[in-house]
Amino acid sequence: IYTYGLFLLLVTVVGMLEFYNIAAATGCRPQRTLGLVSGIVLFITGFALFKSYALGAGLDYDMFIGGAIYFIALIPLSFILELFVKSETPLRNIASTLMGVLYVALPMSLMLYIPMMLSGRGWMPTAFLFYLFIVWANDVFAYLVGVTIGKHRMCERISPKKSWEGFVGGVVGALGMGALGAYVVGGSYGVWIGLAVVVAITGVLGDLVESMLKREAGIKDSGNIMPGHGGMLDRFDALLISAPFAFAYLVIMML
Repeated sequence: IYTYGLFLLLVTVVGMLEFYNIAAATGCRPQRTLGLVSGIVLFITGFALFKSYALGAGLDYDMFIGGAIYFIALIPLSFILELFVKSETPLRNIASTLMGVLYVALPMSLMLYIPMMLSGRGWMPTAFLFYLFIVWANDVFAYLVGVTIGKHRMCERISPKKSWEGFVGGVVGALGMGALGAYVVGGSYGVWIGLAVVVAITGVLGDLVESMLKREAGIKDSGNIMPGHGGMLDRFDALLISAPFAFAYLVIMML
């Protein structure tokens, strides 16, 4: 579980840095240090709770409560710090700072719990892999179908190449991968197929959201951490928007 946590923390840190670069390119001046520390604290607080469930160990209450107290003070602190910055866009600066935490760190923190919720038997790395496979199957099938028969544009203002035909193809691919995930992991077919629908729809929206942000900033890629593949946000944009919806869906299914 520590390797998993470090991987998601890496995505969190690099993704937040890329987001703040995008925000800066639009004229904002986000409080990078406060935002980055907040994202790390949120993730570590979530990891403390995740570890207690995954390993059956006791919760580190000092870490958990300390993180909670920090977040109670986060919003007023971001307003206070802006008093000492000479900027003509304080509202945009504060908003972009908090948005970095909500857009990147929160989904990654929720992603900690999704594999356990999917397996129903504690921590299972395979469940996380099949979550990613659903996202990737959605992307691959959407691309293949869109290139082959795509004619009706989905959101031409933001992403001219996306088509409704590709969207349907992506959903079908995600459904197939969801069924395979249920078979391999040994979970409920209904839950996994429902998850595939949620991830397919919100994953496409996640891709469009990042395209919208980059379009405003006038950039092609969020970063260059992976040569030829763009930045961290380019690779995990679908997951950032899908994870909160997937978490909410799984909570509802567990009630």
